[in-house]
Amino acid sequence: MTNDILLFVEQRNDQVHPAALQAVTPAKALAAKTGGQVVACLIGDKLDAAVAAVDQMGVDRIVTVSDGALALYSVLRYRAALAEVLAKVQPRVMLLAATFMGRDLGPRVAARCQAALATDVVELSMADDGTLDVRRPVYNGKAFCHVRFPKDRLAIASVRPNAFAAPSGGGGAARETLAYAPAAGDERVTVKEIAKAGGAIKDVTEADIIVSGGRALKNEDNFKILFELASELDAAVGASRAACDAGYQPHSRQVGLTGKTVTPRLYIACGISGAIQHLAGMRGSKVIVAVNSDKEAPIFKLADYGIVGDLFKVVPALTAEVRKLKG
Repeated sequence: MTNDILLFVEQRNDQVHPAALQAVTPAKALAAKTGGQVVACLIGDKLDAAVAAVDQMGVDRIVTVSDGALALYSVLRYRAALAEVLAKVQPRVMLLAATFMGRDLGPRVAARCQAALATDVVELSMADDGTLDVRRPVYNGKAFCHVRFPKDRLAIASVRPNAFAAPSGGGGAARETLAYAPAAGDERVTVKEIAKAGGAIKDVTEADIIVSGGRALKNEDNFKILFELASELDAAVGASRAACDAGYQPHSRQVGLTGKTVTPRLYIACGISGAIQHLAGMRGSKVIVAVNSDKEAPIFKLADYGIVGDLFKVVPALTAEVRKLKG
């Protein structure tokens, strides 16, 4: 085992996931403590643009596994490829983003390599004895716990998106390419196509800004005022469970305990009262803005900024102000 930190960099269609770039920051901090290098790993096909983007983050070394069989994400094939990289690099710690891919891939790689795993971490540090110590939320974000990894095992941690800012200033990383060696049984699953739900609209789990609406929007057509604001902010549109159950928006946009957990830089809740199930899915947002006509709505207890008023007047006014600032 070396003192290096391996970072699995998620990419799709040669575009790096922003959360993967953010994870470079804790990787560099850990490498500074261990005295090792930050080694970025990319798996896929035709990775030139993705490699160039990672090189600008200041990593020390980039290892790629490029093959036509890896063009589309398949957990069995990616598991085999990443296990080969781990065997080559022999890192002390491996980090990856806590995205859908990270949640799917991390446990399988940990089982294959007999590694220790902690998910959705928000803080990482290296203890005096050389073991990794991480902090992660529990009970839907109401509390946090520390997880200390055993010293004699590879430590794998998935990092919550938007928990860190992506670094800048880099270039000139050493590069290495490994051949893809399929493992027995990988052909059991073949991915033919990956279809994005919701078309061209951003997914709430990948957006830096989210504009969400509740049942107070009254119908699907009224959500257009949220889409207008989201368009000006380059944001995603989310919805509460009540709004999704009523058919105002598809469940793919549902934020909450039974929907998707999000951690954007800005979360604008419009007409959402703040049921505990919804708060559990968005309480990790950096800044929360609530718009509600009920001044006693629970959402205001969590919000950084609150607007007591009619959302059908407030939201268009916000949209108009954003347009003025952009103009």
